[in-house]
Amino acid sequence: MDDLKRYALFAEVVRSGSMSAAARHLRVSTSAVSQQLRQLEQAYGVTLLHRSTRKLSLTETGLRFAEHCRAMVEAADRAQAQLLLARDAPEGELRVAAPVGFARHIAPALASLLARYPALRLNLHVDDALIDLIDARVDLAIRGGSLPDSSWVAQPLGCVHWLLCAAPSYLARAGMPETPAELLAHQWIAVPRDSRGFVVELQGPAGERETLHLEPRVASNNQFTVQQLCAAGLGIARGVRPDFEEDLRQGRLVPVLQDWKMAPIPMFAVTPQRDGQPAKVRHAIEAIRAYLRQVPGVSA
Repeated sequence: MDDLKRYALFAEVVRSGSMSAAARHLRVSTSAVSQQLRQLEQAYGVTLLHRSTRKLSLTETGLRFAEHCRAMVEAADRAQAQLLLARDAPEGELRVAAPVGFARHIAPALASLLARYPALRLNLHVDDALIDLIDARVDLAIRGGSLPDSSWVAQPLGCVHWLLCAAPSYLARAGMPETPAELLAHQWIAVPRDSRGFVVELQGPAGERETLHLEPRVASNNQFTVQQLCAAGLGIARGVRPDFEEDLRQGRLVPVLQDWKMAPIPMFAVTPQRDGQPAKVRHAIEAIRAYLRQVPGVSA
């Protein structure tokens, strides 16, 4: 490594035309430049420069060596430019992992970024499983809820709020529940955590709390399917507001017990490393965060 530094120093001496000019450019003393060149010559048993009080002249060996040193410095400059480009301009393949329920937000969140940077490509992996970012070569994963301890870095994106909903046709048959206790008598559609059902924790307008242990009549392992079954009038479902928004707007679903709230889900952008994030990852995180600020049911 010391030799490479001396090669670069020699190239600067040749470019500058004198040791003093090279020293000023490198912000070191002239004696330090002279000493490094002498050590380089002694290490290989060659003479690179003829020194005099008025000027420097290259030996034949020094002339040939200078060309290689100049090429090395130019290659290093090009390599540095690529690093700066990766830092400042998004390019290459951006590998994103997202859960099934969130995947539909990736396209609108990153559309303007992809349009602005033609050299950027998107590879989207959709899976509710917590895949290993390193093994899957994932640059950025979207995760919700509490995260397991790991060396990965999680940056907050916002909090997504839960909602209880049902189709008007179901409520016309079963009635609109007025209290949490009445929910126990209703039919539920859910992604159960286990064979015993799932738990809904509610906080009322006065701060009171209710915990309901519910067993779904209709179960699915996919939240989007739960939403469709709910819109078909098969019962009450719990979901996040962004997923229900279109059905709410179209009147296919209506909120249930709006005064009772559930703890929101924190959303995170998870990356394998903290420092030296490439531009494609930094810009993608900011684009997703900016998009989520405009989504109903998401708070900072």
